[in-house]
Amino acid sequence: MSAQPSQLSLILHRLHTHHLLGPKLTSSADAVSYYGAVQAQDLLASLWALGQRVEGATEATVERAIAERRIVRTWTLRGTIHFVAAGDLRWMLNLSAERTFRSAARRHRELGLDDATFARSGEALVGALQGGRRLERHAAYGVLEAAGISTAGQRGIHILGRLALQGLIVIGPREGKQPTFVLLDEWVPAGREWTRDEALAELARRYFSSHGPATLVDFTWWSGLVAAEARAGLEAVKDKLAQNEIAGQVYWSDSPTAALAATAPIAHLLPIYDEYTVAYKDRSAVLAPEYAARSDAGNGIFRAPILIEGRVVGTWTRKLKRNAVVISPNLFRGMTGDEEKALAVAAEQYGVFLGLPAELARAS
Repeated sequence: MSAQPSQLSLILHRLHTHHLLGPKLTSSADAVSYYGAVQAQDLLASLWALGQRVEGATEATVERAIAERRIVRTWTLRGTIHFVAAGDLRWMLNLSAERTFRSAARRHRELGLDDATFARSGEALVGALQGGRRLERHAAYGVLEAAGISTAGQRGIHILGRLALQGLIVIGPREGKQPTFVLLDEWVPAGREWTRDEALAELARRYFSSHGPATLVDFTWWSGLVAAEARAGLEAVKDKLAQNEIAGQVYWSDSPTAALAATAPIAHLLPIYDEYTVAYKDRSAVLAPEYAARSDAGNGIFRAPILIEGRVVGTWTRKLKRNAVVISPNLFRGMTGDEEKALAVAAEQYGVFLGLPAELARAS
């Protein structure tokens, strides 16, 4: 029989499955593998997304995992940049690329990009990158322009994204502040091949284990799969998952939703695009309707949110000074004294991640 947990238990359960409460994960590579894919189009934000979940992590240790080729940053699910464990990248591309190509076809036609252009672009960049070379984005654009391929407007970034989804290139380590591009086959050794059914089941298992309790609709949105394939993935693993019902909706997770309780207010400074907020079609559990407009950075994306006990109560920005990081909160409601103390602790944790003292500005 399905349990009937409260929404509060749902939130607390998610905080635990996201490792925002309870034990931390042991490494950045373990964290990325646990999630399957971690949204990462904003590099600095995604470094902190991993840092919050990994014991003793700093910005430098997360970037080291990229340089050591344990995690890879590239276009995958929904045609969006994610972190993926090196050993998972090829089967995930095989699962998601074709649907992304179809979704992007109209935009590619608008930009004058066709299969012949992508093929010429691939030949040019493979030639420039072979032998372990790396190119920053503008240098990669220069290679394309020299081959007679215009990168004007958004053509350049769409070409790079397409070649990444085809498994030719990935985003490499930063050089200074700029990411580089490298050849996938030189950067990450090939692993075993997965059947499509195996890949669907594995992606479903990872999602519900790391994001649950969540619905099939949530998984379909996050994965970018067609509904039938998302359902097939869940069907393949649902006997290993727990089922709960809340307000008539069926939720799946790796364990039953128990009556969890927070002993004191806990605050989190989440980055933009954090999996806790962005990885669900229905985000109403963590964001009250009256706060939605103030949290929206456009296209339904959360601004970097402040959580108290798992719910969004404001947003925050940072400013780096020579010897400190200044965190400026924008609160949607008043806070108790205990909540203010929890927010100060969260700010201090972010400072430790950056290796800088944190200064918490007066809330606006």
